[in-house]
Amino acid sequence: MDKAGSTKGYKLGDRSTSDIILILRNSEGRSEQFYSHSFLLSSKSKFFADKLDITNPNESIDINVSVLNYDHYVSLIKLLYIASDLQFDHLDSVKSALGILQLAISLSCEEIANNCIQFLEASPWEEKEEEEIVKVVSKLGPIGMPILARIQPVDSNATKNVFISAVRFATSIGGQCPPFGDEIKTSAQEQIEYMLGEDKDMPIITTDDEVKSVVKTGMSNIFSLFEAELTNGISEDRLMHCLSDLEWMCNIIPKMDLMKEFVSNWLEISTTILRIIEDDKLDSLMWGLKFKVIEITGKALEAVGYGNVILASPCRVRLLKTWLPYIRKIKPILDAKSEKEISFGYKMDEDLCQSIEGAIVSLVLALPSNDQADILTEWMKSERGKYPDLSEAFEVWCYRTKSAKRRLMEGLDRVGNSSVSL
Repeated sequence: MDKAGSTKGYKLGDRSTSDIILILRNSEGRSEQFYSHSFLLSSKSKFFADKLDITNPNESIDINVSVLNYDHYVSLIKLLYIASDLQFDHLDSVKSALGILQLAISLSCEEIANNCIQFLEASPWEEKEEEEIVKVVSKLGPIGMPILARIQPVDSNATKNVFISAVRFATSIGGQCPPFGDEIKTSAQEQIEYMLGEDKDMPIITTDDEVKSVVKTGMSNIFSLFEAELTNGISEDRLMHCLSDLEWMCNIIPKMDLMKEFVSNWLEISTTILRIIEDDKLDSLMWGLKFKVIEITGKALEAVGYGNVILASPCRVRLLKTWLPYIRKIKPILDAKSEKEISFGYKMDEDLCQSIEGAIVSLVLALPSNDQADILTEWMKSERGKYPDLSEAFEVWCYRTKSAKRRLMEGLDRVGNSSVSL
């Protein structure tokens, strides 16, 4: 008889036609009888077929069941009496289907097992359910592998394509986000950061030329949008959105060795930024914008000052001379504002101050001596000892200057002595 139709004419619990009784028991004393039919049981389950071979008609089969599996066992017995194409309607949850699947495999109920697999493969999973599914299915062998199709590793090309699409969306390549798209863009940015986390496959993606090209395009797009907002009319919300995008860029591009492009772009628009934020009209406005600009500038200074980005000395001098006066000016203003207003949230905290100061000192010490002298002269003409403190750089410069002079004199002496001996 065809299995799909083998349930016809049979009804679980029908005493008038039943020729076998299934008795479930558990350790807590729970017991339940099911008036069943040997032909149907043996046709749907090899386990029951084997049991019935050694059981006389009109007798019973006792089955000891664990407390945890009891309800799943009851559900499986009921499914035996339901046509295969209707069983999906009786699988009401992932938890239930997973429990029934394990029993169906152990009892060799192939039809029910296949339906449970299809149900689990197609159903949405919650996080805790996914953990349990992975734990259980990994023990089932090849039969359960279709369930895990959604979480199997993908090939690097597919990963790259998803990554590129996410970058395009996160950086608004192809146009601004549609209405209500900011949340989706933020989500894309978060997932890109997650994908760039420690993973043995991600270095393949981050070194790919196509990926780098798209990221560069996205970076350029954000800088262009930011510059356009600066020059075409000042909207603090839109400017802050652009700065948030640029700050996000700072988090991902070091992993692709693209920080140099970021610093170069930031340096190119620095004069425009300062012209806008130092305008008298904004003297007491847009503190959040000014603070965010300082944070991003700090990242650029760190990258150059600590050697992560290599720039020619004229570019390093330009970066320092462009931003050092503003940093020196804005720090006491933000401090004073914070002291007057408790709710003011844009004070440069100790970590930020130390980070920027350390980067500036390191950057100064890597410049040619004459450029160091120019910067230190300007620093001493201002209020010496105020932020940033360049005392360390000054001390090193003094030591180097004396050492250089001594080396020069020693060199001249050696040349003179050589001339005399000749």
